[in-house]
Amino acid sequence: MNDRSQFNPLQAQEVAAAFADAGVDYLFIGKGGAILLGFPGTTQDVDVFPAKNTDNGRRIVAAVRQLGFAIDEAVERDIIAGKDFIQLTDGPFDLDIIFAPDGIESFSEAKRRAVTEGIFPVANIRDIIASKKASNRMKDRMDLYLLDLFRIEYEQRR
Repeated sequence: MNDRSQFNPLQAQEVAAAFADAGVDYLFIGKGGAILLGFPGTTQDVDVFPAKNTDNGRRIVAAVRQLGFAIDEAVERDIIAGKDFIQLTDGPFDLDIIFAPDGIESFSEAKRRAVTEGIFPVANIRDIIASKKASNRMKDRMDLYLLDLFRIEYEQRR
């Protein structure tokens, strides 16, 4: 069992491996996505933005079960249907499945702009920031300044 108190790259590796085995089409987003890009921060969960279709939903169900999450029939239906936001806490770590993240118009557009960092498909840092801005949550507003400074540095490196 992993430490639930904060995100660590091992959790992302586990998600990436299970999602690859199942053929899930997705991106890491949120602060965890930024951390995978090199942002020096912490977060409490893993956030993924999957393509919304029935087949991908079934693949997600298989992958999260492989990861050790206990999901009931209602949650399985929500995943397959592509419910906007699903929070899984009954597993080795917290996993948020976000089919409709604030501030990102579509999965296909986000995927077109995404980057790959090692084994991790990650949303573009600008999409991560746009989503944080659009959510307008206090904790996200507090991160925006540092994320934007990181974006400048990250884009200069690339």
